[in-house]
Amino acid sequence: MTMFMDVHHGMAGITADQLKAAHEADLAAQGEEGVEFRQAWADPDSGTVYCLSSAPSREAVQRVHERTGHPADEVHPVPLQV
Repeated sequence: MTMFMDVHHGMAGITADQLKAAHEADLAAQGEEGVEFRQAWADPDSGTVYCLSSAPSREAVQRVHERTGHPADEVHPVPLQV
């Protein structure tokens, strides 16, 4: 499976509780697409949220996010790690 970093814009003011709830919604739906969401980060000032996952495709990542009500603006494969 490939690692993906996705980016959400327009979430200015997101709180830790809201980030946790969004991440938990993704975790609840991830099995339907074979995705494993690993971590989420947010910058409330810029409204940017980042999610790291492993998945069979970028489309699978996007489908989970769409199902949970927060589609990603960008989904990038991350083929190399150290």
